[in-house]
Amino acid sequence: MHHKFILFLLSCVMLVSCGDNDKTLRTLTLKTNGENNIFKLGDTLKITINNPKSVVYSGVKYFINEYPISNQLVLDTMSLGILKLKAVFDLDEQTLEKTIPLTLLNNKRPKVYGFEIINEFPHDINSYTQGLEFYNGKLYESAGQYGASKLRRIDYKTGNVEYNYNLDNKYFAEGLTIFNNELIQLTWKANVGFVYDINSMKRTKTFTYDRSKEGWGLCHDDNLIYKSDGTENIWRINPKNYKEIDKIQVYTNKGKIGSLNELEWIDGKIFANIYLKNGVAIINPENGAVEGVIDFSPLRKLVKQHKDLDVLNGIAFNPDTQTIFVTGKLWNKIFEIKLTDR
Repeated sequence: MHHKFILFLLSCVMLVSCGDNDKTLRTLTLKTNGENNIFKLGDTLKITINNPKSVVYSGVKYFINEYPISNQLVLDTMSLGILKLKAVFDLDEQTLEKTIPLTLLNNKRPKVYGFEIINEFPHDINSYTQGLEFYNGKLYESAGQYGASKLRRIDYKTGNVEYNYNLDNKYFAEGLTIFNNELIQLTWKANVGFVYDINSMKRTKTFTYDRSKEGWGLCHDDNLIYKSDGTENIWRINPKNYKEIDKIQVYTNKGKIGSLNELEWIDGKIFANIYLKNGVAIINPENGAVEGVIDFSPLRKLVKQHKDLDVLNGIAFNPDTQTIFVTGKLWNKIFEIKLTDR
């Protein structure tokens, strides 16, 4: 009995000692030279260690988003947004990790562009436009709303619908893009996308989303597909299996731009409609920086006014004319425009 009591006392001492050690280790923290850990592209990050209890460690390694860095780094090649700064301390027989978030903003204000209307074309006023894209001179449109979602091929000059496919009532169609003879169409909350053969327009595949929980907009470059999900994130998608590779976060010099919707790839940049706004952000796909903005709000006054009239959504680049086409949800017109400097 006496032996068991001694063992009990020893275990209590060890628990107290471990608890004290944990409290001591928690005093080891990271500090940076940025106010509230906010930086702008091109700033120099300097990391220091706050060690009030003089915790003994043999070495420390630093990482940003798992990439190794030194304790001083010029932030000129990082993607924008919320980054994770991590320090790994080498203790006697273990390692200790400490992490803090950093915010990296762009270092320039977005350029404001004007526009010139070149042409106006008819558009189905009952079409709740979610995605537009040109292919071989024809305009392809994905329209949303439960019970009214559809996929169309249109003669944009006349507005005549050459092909129409109605989705099942349980789906709310979203953005589309055409890549390697495949038309890819998103749905909103069903966590599923559809793939069609562009020639036959027959559905050939379905796929599910990974980390992004909703489908909003799509575009592509020559290698990757880009997907928005209604936040500030744009996901890079593998076109072979439609899996998300990674993401960029869209930020200005002031903060994030959320509610990113319809996407279009134009001259190496991503043009993105912003939901509930009648504007478009021009985004650097390498780092997420908003390099320009276009205010299309005057266009809404030029379409038929009715009680269900909704916001601008739908942007497509016509390679034949080298011009941009924009419309909105339940608009009776599509506008062909050219950007101008303000």
